[in-house]
Amino acid sequence: MELKRVVVTGLGALTPIGNTKDEYWDALVFGKSGAAPITYFDTEKFKTNFACEIKNFNATDFLDRKEARKMDKFAQYAMIASDEAIIDAKLDLDAINKLRVGVIWGAGIGGLETFQNEVLNFADGDGTPRFNPFFIPKMIADIAPGNISIKHGFMGPNYTTVSACASSANAMIDALNYIRLGHCDVIVTGGSEAAVTIAGMGGFNAMHALSTRNESPETASRPFDATRDGFVLGEGAGAIILEEYEHAKARGAKIYAEVLGGGMSSDAYHMTAPHPDGLGVIAVMKNCLENAGVKPEEVDHINTHGTSTPLGDVAELKAISEVFGAHAKNININSTKSMTGHLLGAAGAIEAIASILAMENGIVPPTINHTTADERIDPELNLTLNKAQKRDIKVAMSNTFGFGGHNACVLFKKLD
Repeated sequence: MELKRVVVTGLGALTPIGNTKDEYWDALVFGKSGAAPITYFDTEKFKTNFACEIKNFNATDFLDRKEARKMDKFAQYAMIASDEAIIDAKLDLDAINKLRVGVIWGAGIGGLETFQNEVLNFADGDGTPRFNPFFIPKMIADIAPGNISIKHGFMGPNYTTVSACASSANAMIDALNYIRLGHCDVIVTGGSEAAVTIAGMGGFNAMHALSTRNESPETASRPFDATRDGFVLGEGAGAIILEEYEHAKARGAKIYAEVLGGGMSSDAYHMTAPHPDGLGVIAVMKNCLENAGVKPEEVDHINTHGTSTPLGDVAELKAISEVFGAHAKNININSTKSMTGHLLGAAGAIEAIASILAMENGIVPPTINHTTADERIDPELNLTLNKAQKRDIKVAMSNTFGFGGHNACVLFKKLD
């Protein structure tokens, strides 16, 4: 069976450094940090009092007030980013066959704020179970693609992938395969997360996963730097319209890039720590290259998982050197989490968007906040430090790894 070709025809982004895809891209190239003191709740007693929140955001600027109240923030973010992507793709919703349009979304946690608030309200009461009737449908992770399909009438495959921080990358790979196999013409994919909450910050602090650089939040996310001390929690959404190539061509769609393939693997090692030798990461990149039919020396750019954790950054770069050999030194490597923080289940989507726009614009966004070299990292690797670099990118890779050892990797190519 001949596989269909799959292309990207629409993008939407709601991030800590920009509330549209264009704002997001401009901030990436400029090297803007999205980290700042938390405004959502009192952090006086928290080890970390900063995060990468969405700025200047009001859900009712985009959504009907009654509908917005029925959604957790992670679902609001999904609706807004997917609407932007659908408009960007110029999809004629009256002309397309909606039975062949799906929504495959990623979320690592889902409606955490809704769950937290309902439980706290119950605990503050007299024991009478007074819960919001929308508690469950607001909380469940699969409600985001459900709401997107309901709004637009998309009747194809509809579900959420949950693989911690790899969730939206896994969603993209599933979407790619549904279209490749001829089951769908178009799929809205991506991911969203809204975990900057009391429970989210408290939980990640308890794991010692977050940076505690409270005196300088904007420099706290510092992938590959010797002084890195943990990731910075972010929130937001990224949406990508994947479309069968001939379908896109027939309607005259703008094509951003072709999706060549995706890889998946497991570390099978530890709940939260990466394998020190990067074995799962080596496997996922090799799987991705093989699936895409691409040779290692054809890759120009890698947007790493690069969370700014002491163990993870080193393991990933070792794995890149292992997979790409001498060519690793010719690749523009970066971590856009240095600017956005870590969007958990939405990370794969917004970083794929960064990779696609880097390819389209011929510019690799920087890895900001790097001041001190780590002796465990090969100094000959081009980590695109502190300043964007011009580069003709024909093939770009985006890596995403999640707690539990979930690894996902997606490969994009500029169309001739």
